[in-house]
Amino acid sequence: MYLDEVRRQGLRASDLLGDLPGLKPFYYQGRYLSRPVFIGYRESRQLYADVENVRDAMLSLPGALFGGDFVAFARAAGAYGPVAAVLTSQTTPTRLARADLYFTRDGFRLLELNHGSNTGGQDNAEMARAMLRHPVLAEFARTHGLTYVDTLRHQIDTVFAETGVDPRSGPVVALTSWPTWSDTTRDPHLDAIAADWQSMGVDAHACQLGELSCRGGRVWLDGRRVDVIYRIFAFGQLMESSQGAAMLTPLLDAAARGEVALCAPIDSDIFSSKAALAMISDDANRHLFTEAQRESIDRIVPWTRLVRPGPVTTPDGSRADLLDYAVAHQDELVLKPSTGSEGNGVILGWKDVTPEQWHAYVVSAAEPWYVLQERVRPEPELFPDENGDLIPWNPVWGVFTGTPGYSGAYIRATMDADAGVINRALGASCGSCLSTGPTAG
Repeated sequence: MYLDEVRRQGLRASDLLGDLPGLKPFYYQGRYLSRPVFIGYRESRQLYADVENVRDAMLSLPGALFGGDFVAFARAAGAYGPVAAVLTSQTTPTRLARADLYFTRDGFRLLELNHGSNTGGQDNAEMARAMLRHPVLAEFARTHGLTYVDTLRHQIDTVFAETGVDPRSGPVVALTSWPTWSDTTRDPHLDAIAADWQSMGVDAHACQLGELSCRGGRVWLDGRRVDVIYRIFAFGQLMESSQGAAMLTPLLDAAARGEVALCAPIDSDIFSSKAALAMISDDANRHLFTEAQRESIDRIVPWTRLVRPGPVTTPDGSRADLLDYAVAHQDELVLKPSTGSEGNGVILGWKDVTPEQWHAYVVSAAEPWYVLQERVRPEPELFPDENGDLIPWNPVWGVFTGTPGYSGAYIRATMDADAGVINRALGASCGSCLSTGPTAG
């Protein structure tokens, strides 16, 4: 109905975007989808419930499969190097997460669950507000009871709920990145994130990990006493640095002594591992989960297996040697590193890979830590282009969770139906999501 009105009025993409391309040009490069996606209230709540059930199943893995040995679980899920020594699971994992999913003919299917505080897209509400300034979308939203969830507000509420810090006390929050920029160069996106937090009434400051210091029983940033460290760097960055554990340990010790609150605990990130997703997908572990968890796993988790020789149950329910199956079904599989990010190391069996290359990739990956996942085909959605034509795009939905519950969605999309990997770093366009409320959905 919305697209019918767009076509009737002859609106172009630039008409609908308004001033949105000026939002964080150094980060999004003006690549925005020409409309939001839409989801009903019941559908969004069912999706959130499925994501939470899958998340809880993943959080149960250290106890269910490793006798409560969190470090053993972490190593099996892909943690390696000196940084693995800082993993203790002495804290409760954060509820901050972003589930990346395709919408298919059979409903939503989960590609990965990014568990922790270093996910992007929390400013999607800003995109929604910008687009709702257009009268056609504004009227459509009013007529159909459409609104958006302010993901950033939910994120901030989660931070204070999980750390126990009273936001009314005026706490200082250090938005902390990994030190990849020089001392004289600031990351403009990080500064923009701090500005977003400040607009929400939070005394937030962007910094790099090395700028924080511990002294006098407190953590400090440029003479400010820090109350909360909000971690924007990823677990993988620590594993790739020989200095990672040494840089992080003093702050972890300060948090353990109660001198500063840390959100989110570093332990949380290991649950983002695709190896953990393979563990809950494996039918050999099915008995470990509750009925509700099994139903959600069946509904949204695609067939995913750790790459190792030996028999497995295939997607059609038969039994086969995993490596033989992988070679025979190249066009239906994707090879992923367990702890990779932004598509790094992902090999699409159906795209630009010869059978000989695919065989070599699979055989060489038969060591920790890689997974094979069945190919998931998204249903395309139509978006107006600059000529007013409706063009099919393939969106990946980034669905956020937090202590308030369902926390909105961030959309990335490409016109390449065979892309397999859709993210901003590879040129995807970004957008927001509008949903109906409980009375309208």
